Amino acid sequence: MKIKSILLVVSVAAFIISCSGGSGAPGFGDNEFAVRTIGSQSAATQITYPATIRGIQDVEVRPKVSGFITKVYVHEGQTVSAGQVMFTIDSETYQAAVRQAQAALNTARAQANTAKLTYENNQSLYEQKIIGEYELSTAKNSYATAQASVSQTQAALASACETLSWCTVKSPAAGVVGSLPYKVGTLVSASNALTTVSNISSMEVFFSMSEGEILQMTRNSGSSAAAINAMPAVKLQLADGTVYSHPGKVVKISGVIDATTGAYSVIAHFANPEKLLKSGGAGQIIVPNVRSSAIVIPQEATSEVQDKVFVYLVGKDNKVKYTEIKVSPQNDGKSYIVTGGLSVGDRIVTKGITKLSDGMEIKPITEEQYLKKIEEAEKLGQAQDNAGDFAKAMGK
Repeated sequence: MKIKSILLVVSVAAFIISCSGGSGAPGFGDNEFAVRTIGSQSAATQITYPATIRGIQDVEVRPKVSGFITKVYVHEGQTVSAGQVMFTIDSETYQAAVRQAQAALNTARAQANTAKLTYENNQSLYEQKIIGEYELSTAKNSYATAQASVSQTQAALASACETLSWCTVKSPAAGVVGSLPYKVGTLVSASNALTTVSNISSMEVFFSMSEGEILQMTRNSGSSAAAINAMPAVKLQLADGTVYSHPGKVVKISGVIDATTGAYSVIAHFANPEKLLKSGGAGQIIVPNVRSSAIVIPQEATSEVQDKVFVYLVGKDNKVKYTEIKVSPQNDGKSYIVTGGLSVGDRIVTKGITKLSDGMEIKPITEEQYLKKIEEAEKLGQAQDNAGDFAKAMGK
């Protein structure tokens, strides 16, 4: 009885092996290949560019006078308003200059009053014909000179007061305070940037596009301004790989090509309500590109040789031809957008291309038929494995 059972199992296993071709491969002819007829469709790709983030307004804060810092009123990262006091600089020297200018003004005013009295007295004497016209003109000129001296000393006092006011360093704009490299007691001058105030309510993101890309955009739109308006909303990928939640808009393209890179500088604006973006940060600008009538093929239907992409084109006689095609450099890792070498209506082999050779005649089947054959082959393979396990069990 045991011998009969074993013979039965062996017979079943042999039958399964014969149905599957002995290797678990699909049970159809070697010349059957999945073939697709090329059509057109909408395709969306995206292009990324390295980008630098800047505040919409980054203003360096510099003192207008030299002196020692006596107090720092702000801290790094603090939000300040325009005109808010940030630093004070030792003002003793500048206060003395104000007092000196005030004293000079008082002296000039006293001299002007004396010259006025002299001129008025000479007018009376001239009317009485006691003095001549020369004496009167001399007194008049002295009075005018004294008045000019008053104006001059007034201007000197105003200048001294303004210089004194520069000892109080205020924020030139509203924004966020940057680093504070200089502390109390440091001697500073106009050559030292005390800090930077960045307006980060919205951000400018700088990236570069090649001359060829800008020329193509300009030709398609008619002008640079029209090209900017036609550009879709862009995205910003942050340094941690996440995509910023607010979309951006390209607003400017430089009018001069960078001689070192051969590229245009492009600026996009991004809203920054959560203050997540910081001036000086880096990221990647993502520019979407939608094509309405594109030829899209799976990458598995292609082979690459020395940076060239090839497909097997199926002729009317069902013979394949190893054909080079052009594809867009931007892809999703699964498909290619074909830019040359294929036309709508062409047929290509999409699966099993490693078994093909140029000029080989095939039997075209649809991709659905090919997948169905694969599934049937997998089921036969599973049945074969089960039969083998059963035979081992029976052998025990």
